Amino acid sequence: MSVKGINHIGIAVASIAEQVPFYRDVLGLEYEGEETVAEQKVKVAFFRAGSVRVELLEATEPESPIARFIEKRGQGVHHLAYSVEDLPARIAELKEQGIQMIDSVPRAGAHDMAIAFIHPKSTNGVLTELCEPQAS
Repeated sequence: MSVKGINHIGIAVASIAEQVPFYRDVLGLEYEGEETVAEQKVKVAFFRAGSVRVELLEATEPESPIARFIEKRGQGVHHLAYSVEDLPARIAELKEQGIQMIDSVPRAGAHDMAIAFIHPKSTNGVLTELCEPQAS
């Protein structure tokens, strides 16, 4: 599997509205806007940090994965996402290698990406996302 680079770093937050001033005004990152991904029960705010995005993730429902993450671990780094080509092939390749996947097929993610998560049990505790721009 060939990784093209780091796509984004996902950070779980209780409130995007409370965090935007820090990332935009204090760190000076370019604010690119927000998007809700209903399927994942999350609202995402995007910031550009060079060639990498920082994504703030806020739960939209109490039973969302982000809400559960914050309840267990508090706010903080949630996942690291890598850009790949041919995501379905990458998933198949990883499964053949015995890597435990959360997603066995790509699903829709924020910023028009197809995404799939690798289970932290296979990555030494780091929730890892693979992403690829969706075909239009």
